[in-house]
Amino acid sequence: MFSLLSILNSFVLYMPFLYFPEDKSEYIPAGITMSLFILAAILTFRLIKKISKKQEAKTKELEEQLNREHQKEHL
Repeated sequence: MFSLLSILNSFVLYMPFLYFPEDKSEYIPAGITMSLFILAAILTFRLIKKISKKQEAKTKELEEQLNREHQKEHL
């Protein structure tokens, strides 16, 4: 059991699955890609909010129309 625990500790300690390049210019493509995805996420979020506001306005208009019709029926 102790050997398994020491193996797991050394695996986590040395983290062989992580790669940190010596040449820092290798980070540039990753940074560009991350920036593009963040920009796409922000634009998508804003588009969803814009569409949602349009739908909200249509829903309020329909609700007011139905309320007016309902009031006319009761008069």
